[in-house]
Amino acid sequence: MTKQTKQRMIELKLSYHERKFNVVMTDKEKREDGWYDRNDKTANGLTRCIIDFLTWNGHQAERINTMGRMIDRKQVVTDVLGFKKTIGSVEWQKGTGTKGSADISATIKPTWSNYGISVKIEVKIKDKQSEHQKKYEESINNAGGVYIIVRSMEDFIDWYDNFNNHR
Repeated sequence: MTKQTKQRMIELKLSYHERKFNVVMTDKEKREDGWYDRNDKTANGLTRCIIDFLTWNGHQAERINTMGRMIDRKQVVTDVLGFKKTIGSVEWQKGTGTKGSADISATIKPTWSNYGISVKIEVKIKDKQSEHQKKYEESINNAGGVYIIVRSMEDFIDWYDNFNNHR
């Protein structure tokens, strides 16, 4: 994340905090907040930064998880000699989400519209879209939504500024 992007995020965070709590953050609160350590080098970090950016700008955004969930059936047992041993296994229960769903689902109300627009954001740091993701993108575009692929915070902010101010 560039210094300019980091500064913009910090200013957004402080402005959001002031609007939400009607209080200016103290220097101690700024240091303890933990946001300043975030970066966009990993998919999780970039996803969190995008969600924060949209939330702090007054939009709605949430992370979508289609992975399913882990069911841990392991147990630690003690044999007759007192030795502990782990038995059992871990299973994955299939998720109920749509295959290929984007990482972030957001509703963004641009300055040029009275209505929010559905935006699906796929976060890609190094990998490529799967076939399911390409089909999902096509279905979103055919339904009139917006689907974007983001590789860095700068990519996202450039898209956001262009989308929000020019249509």
